[in-house]
Amino acid sequence: MKQELRTTEGAPPVGAYSQGLVVGDFVYTSGAGPLDPATGEVVGGDDVAAQTHQTMRNLGAILAAHGLGFDDVIKATVHLQHLKRDFAAYNEVYKSYFSQPYPVRTTVGSDLLDILVEIDFVAFKSA
Repeated sequence: MKQELRTTEGAPPVGAYSQGLVVGDFVYTSGAGPLDPATGEVVGGDDVAAQTHQTMRNLGAILAAHGLGFDDVIKATVHLQHLKRDFAAYNEVYKSYFSQPYPVRTTVGSDLLDILVEIDFVAFKSA
C-alpha cells in the first residue's frame, strides 16, 4: 500500500507526480528543484549553491511531512546541469545537511529545464 506525501512547505509538483510516497517503511521523493514553494519561481539565479540550499529545503519539507529528517535518508540521486563546473559548490552545500555515514549517492550531469540542480531521496523510517 502506498500513501502520498504532500506539503505546501515544499515546491509543488509541476506535472503528473506526487511530491513523495510512503511505501512500507520507505519514503520516496520525486526529484525536487530550487523552486520557491509560495511562488513557484526558481530561487538562486545562476548560483548552484543557492539553488542547492533551496532544493534541500524543499526535500526537507517533504521528509518532515512524514516525521523524517535528513538523517533518515539512505539514498540520493542528483542531477547537475553543469557537472564539472558546479560539483564542488553543490557538494559543499549538500554535505552540510547530513552527518556520517552519508547516504549513498549518484550524481550525474543532466539537461535540466531552467534549473541547475535536481535531487531525489529514498529515506527509511525504522519502527
